[in-house]
Amino acid sequence: MKEIVIIAKKKDGISERELADALIQSVEDRKEGLKRVLLLPPDITRMHSGGGKIAALYYKMLKDICEVDIMPALGTHDPMTEEECKEFFGEDIPMGSIVPHRWRQDIVKIGQVPKEFVSEVSGGLVDFPIGVEVNKRIAEGSYDLIISIGQVVPHEVVGMANYSKNIFVGCGGKEIINKSHFLGAVCGMEKAMGRDHFAVRKVFDYADQHFLKDTPLMYVLTVTTVEEGDINLEGLYIGRSRKLFEMAVELSQNKNLTFVDKPLEKVVVNLDEREFKSTWIGNKAVYRTRMAIADGGQLIILAPGVRKFGEDESIDRLIRKYGYRGRDRILEKYRENLDLQENMSAAAHLIHGSSDSRFSVTYCVRHMSRNEIEGAGFGYMDYEEAAKLYNPEVLKDGFNVLPDGEEIFYISNPAIGLWADKKRFC
Repeated sequence: MKEIVIIAKKKDGISERELADALIQSVEDRKEGLKRVLLLPPDITRMHSGGGKIAALYYKMLKDICEVDIMPALGTHDPMTEEECKEFFGEDIPMGSIVPHRWRQDIVKIGQVPKEFVSEVSGGLVDFPIGVEVNKRIAEGSYDLIISIGQVVPHEVVGMANYSKNIFVGCGGKEIINKSHFLGAVCGMEKAMGRDHFAVRKVFDYADQHFLKDTPLMYVLTVTTVEEGDINLEGLYIGRSRKLFEMAVELSQNKNLTFVDKPLEKVVVNLDEREFKSTWIGNKAVYRTRMAIADGGQLIILAPGVRKFGEDESIDRLIRKYGYRGRDRILEKYRENLDLQENMSAAAHLIHGSSDSRFSVTYCVRHMSRNEIEGAGFGYMDYEEAAKLYNPEVLKDGFNVLPDGEEIFYISNPAIGLWADKKRFC
């Protein structure tokens, strides 16, 4: 398979023309044999990935020569609405070509990672086998080409997002999603974020090597930055080999990882209401800043679009029941309660979303009550009140001094990177 690597040479990133030419080149030598193509882009919660634009370009390029289906790699997220699809992919993609991934129903088991391997990569902390389930469209063999599209960026479960994660989580089934998330939580997200070769990534590598080797799969990996609201495509990697992912990881570590000189006392994070409608996704504000916040510090989350805890109704109920109470408390509840044992990704999320009482977390919301937010273990503030104090229209990324003289550190979107004190990132 042809491999393509482009690194931006200009401040504003890879040009539209360079991107389009690379995508054309990636399929040029195989277009004649294509009858059915499956595109696996991210969903709207990855607005800054460039994935929507890339999927739309491939669709326009291939629609007249073969059948093209688009299946966003939703994982456990809600399917996108028609309005969200148009915003993410553009107006020219027919809704009939977009199919949802249903992580509880539309899956096929293609193999199993043995418990001995899981025990080895986790240092003996976990010793269960992990069944490898993927969407039936990937497994059934009816597509001549499957193009997995997504952004490489620091991630709380797998270390660095995308590559085979887009298949095994984004298009995966209940068992591999649950167990991989729990494995990551037990091994510790601070050992994962911003790094390759974490335990969960090793499990995905095993599954890729053993169970996807005959799948006609091509990865399109991006590394992006955001400058004053504009997305810059910094790197583009197209092909099948892991070395392309490793190159993207290196660039992302350079572009998406921000070190602070000393722990931050107060961090304010804005959640774009188009992307963040649940704490399941919005807690990126917690994950991506936790290594930068001082003991006893404060995290203020501006969350005007957040209206629930879990994307999935059953997981939402579990979050409301157990709350973000810290690693030790959730592991205790996990050992005692069958509902958490059967929903390991929910248990993992509750661990990830807690500060373990090291710093306070306050959610500033429009659509949820004080009782709901405080019942889940967070502090509450009305969004309109918070926005007067921390106006996202005025604040700039990085340090800001407020009118009363207080210094805060502002992050306009936590999904685009990782912030850390160098002493915690080792």
